[in-house]
Amino acid sequence: MIMDTSLIVALAVVVVIVIVLFKTAVVVPQQNAFIVERLGKFSRKLDAGFHILIPFLERVAYKHTLKEQAVDIAEQICITKDNVQVGVDGVLYLQVLEPSRASYGIGNYMFAIAQLAQTTLRSVLGQVELDGLLSERDKINHELQSILDKQTDPWGIKISAVEVKHVDLPQEMQRAMARQAEAERERRSKVIHAEGEFQASQKLADAAGVISKESGALQLRFLQTLTEITPAA
Repeated sequence: MIMDTSLIVALAVVVVIVIVLFKTAVVVPQQNAFIVERLGKFSRKLDAGFHILIPFLERVAYKHTLKEQAVDIAEQICITKDNVQVGVDGVLYLQVLEPSRASYGIGNYMFAIAQLAQTTLRSVLGQVELDGLLSERDKINHELQSILDKQTDPWGIKISAVEVKHVDLPQEMQRAMARQAEAERERRSKVIHAEGEFQASQKLADAAGVISKESGALQLRFLQTLTEITPAA
């Protein structure tokens, strides 16, 4: 009976030790970082590898991936500087550089950055005319990236790139741009045709001048020959 009790106690101790080791042993994957709290306060950051926590005192509070992540910017209606309403969406690329600041500087940085990107997109496009939006996409992307990177720096987040993906124009604007493009193509066609006609007429005029000069030379030679063969009076 005493042996049975001792065995039960030993098994209980083994189970407790296994549970404690399971709770305190932490393996951090590559390109990840864990934030450890001790008694509710920030303690340290765990990099990739195997770690042991202090039982009952420490716990993993936050887990972050250090890989670059893509965040969609939902489509929204923006008004350009020349009062044209366009539907615009995009994507941004971010990376966590300071896991501790990303943990305590903002509640949910993914949601916050998505909302911040939408408001920044509306603000930037409100200062650009429609032609600039369509022709200066790289410049707009760079400006968006610069603004968002500064705003997210206190959170330990790096915005590496922002891309405007689609620009949906109203149907009336699409038809007007199509008419404008057609008129521009017709104008260029007429210019090219006129230039061809001008070059052709110039070549004809040059050729006529050469023929006229040769005809005059032939006539002069003919008169000279007549003078030579006519006997003197």
